[in-house]
Amino acid sequence: MTAKEIFRQIRKKKSFLCTGLDTDMKKLPECILSEQDPVYSFNRAIVDATAGYTVAYKPNLAFYEINGEKGWLSLKKTVAYIRDSYPDIFIIADAKRGDIGNTSEMYAETFFKTFDFDAVTLSPYMGKDTVGPFMKFTDKWSVLLALTSNPSANDFQYIEDSKGVCLFERVLSTSKEWGNIDNTMYVVGATRAEMLTKVRAVVPEHFLLVPGIGAQGGSLEDVAKYGMNSICGLLVNSSRAILYADKTENFAGAASKEAKKMQQEMEKLLDKYV
Repeated sequence: MTAKEIFRQIRKKKSFLCTGLDTDMKKLPECILSEQDPVYSFNRAIVDATAGYTVAYKPNLAFYEINGEKGWLSLKKTVAYIRDSYPDIFIIADAKRGDIGNTSEMYAETFFKTFDFDAVTLSPYMGKDTVGPFMKFTDKWSVLLALTSNPSANDFQYIEDSKGVCLFERVLSTSKEWGNIDNTMYVVGATRAEMLTKVRAVVPEHFLLVPGIGAQGGSLEDVAKYGMNSICGLLVNSSRAILYADKTENFAGAASKEAKKMQQEMEKLLDKYV
């Protein structure tokens, strides 16, 4: 899927919503717990309820790995269901991998062949050879951590060199040479949306995956104001606000209502900035 194809879905749905499938067994509605695979059953209901408003789904692997073998099966079934039922939706493995070349080759095959994800989040800290194996898959995407929204981002990401260039800016400028706008995306947190201006100064045409809206306090309006480009260039993630909007039998309906609300806000922002 190319950047233009992602934008085509954004225009079609009038939305740049990425729904995070951070499915926590401890937060599932009681009505779903009797299912043979509660995580998969919950995910399937959420996907069916939100697919009309969602351009991408992003399972966070920590919520599946914690359940061991069952969790990996839930994940595989979830990805297969999205792929079969909604083939135009982009699927991101939120895995944050980053290791030496031969290990990265195994990770790349895991996410792109075994699970059939479209993209995977990666840490570029160890350099080009950790990302290269993923980019060998020419129809897949590497989503590189650039500027995160957690409080400890200050520990490293804002360190300046002698020329006043921050580390996150160096990550952007160096890594954009490894791929192109059709296979490289960047994670940029929403809680400091004004910093998107600096990000766009380095990578004006790349897509950005933006977490931090909703529960983490980020402003969708500010993200659009500072981060949109001519083809939108944003996938804004929401997880908890959608997944756990209701804990009764109506959980899927509540999720649909929340996703629609976000889509309507995004439609206005697309009209305003694109």
